[in-house]
Amino acid sequence: MSELDIPGAGERVLLAGLGNPGPAYAGNRHNVGFLVADELADRVGGKFKAHKAGADVVEGRLAGTPVVLAKPRSFMNLSGGPIAGLARFFKLPASAIVVVHDELDIDFGAVRLKFGGGESGHNGLRSLSKSLGTRDYYRVRFGVGRPPGRMSAADYVLKDFSRIERRDLAYHVDRCADAVDELVSKGLASAQNRFH
Repeated sequence: MSELDIPGAGERVLLAGLGNPGPAYAGNRHNVGFLVADELADRVGGKFKAHKAGADVVEGRLAGTPVVLAKPRSFMNLSGGPIAGLARFFKLPASAIVVVHDELDIDFGAVRLKFGGGESGHNGLRSLSKSLGTRDYYRVRFGVGRPPGRMSAADYVLKDFSRIERRDLAYHVDRCADAVDELVSKGLASAQNRFH
């Protein structure tokens, strides 16, 4: 499937935030995709409801485009199944999927967008690529920075944002949601020019 420069033609888009379900994980760096999905749900004026594909979903319009917002109810490492299930249910190609996730290789709060590419060791992306049978979907990467000292990446992403990070977290989540909005309404090049 080739890249769509996300449809301004009113085509439906699946916007999936990655994270782990349950209150114990809610403030973790790994759950920033869920935070952005919650912000987008506020913007479309919807509440998440359980879907048989194994995710909580909201349907609405973002920047005039019909969207399905999704938060998988499985753990991060298995999040591909529910997202692929939603894509099948709504009859959407992988190129109409936008995934919002945490990214270790980017400074805290920075946003980067791309289409396709590798998974950079991110188990949620690895699960999704395997479930879809392709890497050709959009990624909106929210920077969480590298772990300090000798802390493992796995431990770092399962820790809550620091007190200092939390001061600016709402601003960065809002900005990341703006980047998703720009991607959906004006395409990848426009979003990269504005947010990179």
